[in-house]
Amino acid sequence: MVLTRRATHAGSWYTDSGYELSKQLEDWLNAADLSHGPARAIIAPHAGYSYCGGCAGFAYRQISPVVVRRIFILGPSHHVRLPGCALSSASTYRTPLYDLTIDQEVCRELEETGQFEWMDMNTDEDEHSIEMQLPFIAKVMQDFKNEFTIIPILVGSLSPDKEAIYGKLLAPYIADPQNLFVISSDFCHWGQRFRYTYYDRSCGPIHRSIQNLDKMVFYQRLI
Repeated sequence: MVLTRRATHAGSWYTDSGYELSKQLEDWLNAADLSHGPARAIIAPHAGYSYCGGCAGFAYRQISPVVVRRIFILGPSHHVRLPGCALSSASTYRTPLYDLTIDQEVCRELEETGQFEWMDMNTDEDEHSIEMQLPFIAKVMQDFKNEFTIIPILVGSLSPDKEAIYGKLLAPYIADPQNLFVISSDFCHWGQRFRYTYYDRSCGPIHRSIQNLDKMVFYQRLI
């Protein structure tokens, strides 16, 4: 039986008009330079497109759709407590552009490891971290829409040991040049409603302050 996950955030987080969405995605992709491709993995934001469309466009611009046949989408869980990772019970994911097919064979392979749970449809449709990647994927892959599959993976709060386990399980898939990994990220929850407003004005524009924080974290980890 074919189970289709609805595009539950279309019409709010992004437009539900296929024509308008296609034009927006095209504009964001065309505005970005191909400077780091062809990418085997990208990190892309999952905020509403009015906030992050340009940033996501840069990430997706680095993909070469000619070689991609499977796309793993890793998104953090925002609504359910999850100690590990979970797979989708759906067969297809709907977008305003066209439906994306889930790779059932790969999902079975991952299930057989004993390390993956299954999302129910309510959990799947409530979550936005994976869905926000789907229209960009559909747009980038539109010339090959019958030649690729997706593997959505919901990621919970992982311990370092769990991170190592999933890293080993996914490593063979990462090694395959036909596989692309999309890492869906919050990037940063900044603002009064998140109770986080740190801004070192001595750095200049706020993006410089964020960049400086990133460098500080990298340095801390190195030592």
